[in-house]
Amino acid sequence: MKTTVCVVGGGPAGLVLGLLLARQGVEVTVLEKHADFLRDFRGDTVHPSTLNMLDEIGLGERVAALPGRKAGALRTTFDDGTYTVADFTRLPAPHNYLYFVPQWDFLEMLATEAARFPTFTLLRSTTVTGLLRDASGAVTGVRAAGPEGELEIEASLTVACDGRDSVVRRELGLQPVGYGAPMDVLWFRISRRADDGDGLAMRVSDGGLMLAIDRGDYHQCAYVIAKDGYDEIRAAGLEALREQVTRRHPVLADRVGELATWDDVKLLTVKVNRLERWHAPGALLIGDAAHAMSPIGGVGINLAVQDAAATARMLGPNLAAGQPVTEADLAAVQKRRHLPTVVTQNIQRAAQRRVVDPLLHATGRIEAPAPIRLLQRFPALQALPARLVGIGVRPEHLR
Repeated sequence: MKTTVCVVGGGPAGLVLGLLLARQGVEVTVLEKHADFLRDFRGDTVHPSTLNMLDEIGLGERVAALPGRKAGALRTTFDDGTYTVADFTRLPAPHNYLYFVPQWDFLEMLATEAARFPTFTLLRSTTVTGLLRDASGAVTGVRAAGPEGELEIEASLTVACDGRDSVVRRELGLQPVGYGAPMDVLWFRISRRADDGDGLAMRVSDGGLMLAIDRGDYHQCAYVIAKDGYDEIRAAGLEALREQVTRRHPVLADRVGELATWDDVKLLTVKVNRLERWHAPGALLIGDAAHAMSPIGGVGINLAVQDAAATARMLGPNLAAGQPVTEADLAAVQKRRHLPTVVTQNIQRAAQRRVVDPLLHATGRIEAPAPIRLLQRFPALQALPARLVGIGVRPEHLR
């Protein structure tokens, strides 16, 4: 099988890239190892910058029709009260909010839209097992296992969008530089009632913090724990975890029993890293394959989608014209996306070091720190964290 671009990974970055290239007439094949998108994703946040980009290609109404929830602010509750940390309504309209939409619906919408173009192919249940190379060692495609057995896909360019455990990255022998993280995250859901309040709520108390995301009929909860602390929490028992959840979010006290077994609790091991070099002859890595982000701010999906938009805009014209993509072209994509990646990760690392780690080891009463109180005194300042989270350092456009 031959294609112009082989995209490995059918997540947000892979499908956005496939769609944007197909719109330019580039023959593109996206490989997705699962049969469908019906999985419990850990990130369902679609940011204003991504919504703006989708508007630019006429998908605004399609996205708005998805079963999503809008959050106009991020609020954090300390022992001395609740404070607004980021006010997204202060961002430019029309997308002055965070949009929480089931990722399976979002991905299916992208796949359906991309399938309208004759140059787009999505191969589900297809797992990459290795790379094809020419005599010089340049990547010329991939080997994969699909429903009908082994296959080889020859491509002028292979783009790895296969996450922080990227097979393509491993096959290229690339090792990301790790920057550490003081925490991991327990991920679970608890039912939601209409009078629970809506939006995005963070609860802080001694020993940790918990984020509750309004997803309509349930809360998606991210319970932050100390790095490598899962075994200790599990040894303490599920009832102890229920008590801690209740202490951090009392409104859920009568529902924490929904955490019936440890199968209801998923562990997210937090990594923050990035490659020094995002490309090799014939191959490019973007999204988590190039840079794993901390969950702080929920910006991982947005960074990956912005990578995809830049890749399609910068490489698409040459690919559509049948011209070869050089290493200089691939290096230009990395150069374009390097700054927002480094700045965002540095902010996340500072927040981990100065906020999260001290909270995980704190005891006693936890009051809002001075910067949070300053945001309440001067509400206009709440636009700054909103812009950083919602739009980012270097939002990409397609025009």
